[in-house]
Amino acid sequence: MVHHVNGNRAERTAIVIAGPTAVGKTSVAIEVAERLGCEIVSADSRQIYSEMCIGTAVPSVEELRRVRHHFIQSRSVANPYTAYDFEHDTLALLPDLFARCGGRAVVCGGSMMYVGALCNGIDDMPTVSNEVRESVHSEFDAHGLGHIQRRLKDLDPTYYAQAEASDELQNPRRVMHAIEVSLQAGVPYSTLCTGESKSRNFGIVKIALVRDREELYRRIEARVDQMMALGLLEEVKRLMPQRGLTTLDTVGYRELFAHLEGKISLDEAVRQIKRNTRHYAKKQLTWIKGDKTYNVLNISGKSQSEVVEEVLRIESGN
Repeated sequence: MVHHVNGNRAERTAIVIAGPTAVGKTSVAIEVAERLGCEIVSADSRQIYSEMCIGTAVPSVEELRRVRHHFIQSRSVANPYTAYDFEHDTLALLPDLFARCGGRAVVCGGSMMYVGALCNGIDDMPTVSNEVRESVHSEFDAHGLGHIQRRLKDLDPTYYAQAEASDELQNPRRVMHAIEVSLQAGVPYSTLCTGESKSRNFGIVKIALVRDREELYRRIEARVDQMMALGLLEEVKRLMPQRGLTTLDTVGYRELFAHLEGKISLDEAVRQIKRNTRHYAKKQLTWIKGDKTYNVLNISGKSQSEVVEEVLRIESGN
């Protein structure tokens, strides 16, 4: 069954090509964009940072030359970029892309929060001041996860219960974010989370590329080996002075920071990168499985031309 999120085929359509890391989204998206004569919006929360290239699998120079990409290496790691920013910037960009590119745009990436923000909207949240953020982070650094969990329970027992049920309570970044917003807004974080989808004035076709698990895991391992061969360790060394930034708390970087700090061997760091990347891919697949608006394509055993034809068939509504 073909799912068009906003109903039937629209005059203006965003074609979302999502999927787990290392599944092969980039090459498919580029060929689809070439066939449709349109451009690509990157929905990758780390490829947007100019200092992170090898470890985020940024498209090659040749790939970027073939099709114009947006939101690739356009910010510094010192300036965090959120799903809310992505929603705002992409909605501002799309009318121009639709006008120049025959009413089509390809959105490619595995950052499901970004895809969700574009397709469904994201709740308006206050901008957290540096003072509030630094205060909360100082509490965490001084007293640990248990302390900020208790702080969240005092500030917002409703969200605390939700986070406990979804295992987000073990994620310090999520816990701190909820505390920061609660403090900044003066009301519990949960009261600002409406969960309501916003309407869009363009069609959306969501396609998720997946592979058989063992094949995907082999591709992940091969990609990590390739990243190391391309100089990921040197890239991470250059970022050592900034390693405390939340933007660098990312698979591939945090493990090599630990190695460079003398905590683990290089072999152990690489092993952990592979393991943690597999875990991340599993989370991406769980997200996709829970979203029934995706057209899921298992591309194991298929040539790229076959996959591209299938994507174009879905986009056309046939």
